[in-house]
Amino acid sequence: MSRLPLVFPAILSCLTFGLFLPASAAQAQECGGPEDPCSVALGTYFVAVPRIPTEAPRPAVLFFHGGGGWGSRIFKLRRQMTEEFTGRGYVVLAPNGKKRPGSRFGPGWSFIPQFPPHRDDLAFTREILADAEKRFAIDPDRVLMTGYSIGGSIVSYLACRDPDIATAYAPVAGGFWRPHPEDCAGPVRLLHTHGWRDQTVPLEGRPLSSPGVEQGDIHETMRQWRTENSCDKYRPDTFVTDGPFWRRIWTHCAPGTALEFALHAGGHEVPADWAGLAMDWFESLTVLGGGSE
Repeated sequence: MSRLPLVFPAILSCLTFGLFLPASAAQAQECGGPEDPCSVALGTYFVAVPRIPTEAPRPAVLFFHGGGGWGSRIFKLRRQMTEEFTGRGYVVLAPNGKKRPGSRFGPGWSFIPQFPPHRDDLAFTREILADAEKRFAIDPDRVLMTGYSIGGSIVSYLACRDPDIATAYAPVAGGFWRPHPEDCAGPVRLLHTHGWRDQTVPLEGRPLSSPGVEQGDIHETMRQWRTENSCDKYRPDTFVTDGPFWRRIWTHCAPGTALEFALHAGGHEVPADWAGLAMDWFESLTVLGGGSE
């Protein structure tokens, strides 16, 4: 997993990039705004870009919405999160899920092991990243893939299927479902965030109304990542307990990997301070491949 080092110029600041423009309002961008998503062969996605133009390729956040949602929520419900990312120079890409034929639920993602896929979301994601590199000059070596709820689950499955599709992964309130994958394609750089009081996707998982469909155990999900990253112990070796997150960090793992589990006191939500946590973690990976030595 050899990539170039992360370089985030120190001149970027929230004062400089504090606001974002929908892509439709930004210079030389013909799609992506709240009323005009960009199209690729397998679907559509929305975009928010920093206000200040630049000739240099930008880092990107690819954010997968929760069940029944829509990518355009980055301009409304997730606006504060979006502004935090664009405020630090990131382009935010927000794909749209697809509704399963015959389902009473809204758009979602293809990952539940018991259901045949209604779209190849790995191929869809590759299309988005290739399209955004051309349209919005994103840097393919600086992509943070994240998502909320089942959006966090699809992030986990994409990381498992192709660890190199993004630079690092930061699922929120969603992980693997039962049966958990028996194996993944390789090690990852991953930050998992979850609410201690989450009752929608509890840490232990839960069965749903469809027979045989169960959310997975987040602790088992983290065990799988420890195995993939060749961490030498089950337990983490670094703990951070000041601030809004209780962070468990594994550093004695394979070179080029990173693994962290962040708990917060809330429920099924993207906590207010999460975007800052995710960006700080991502930017701390001074050599792409992670912080493990």
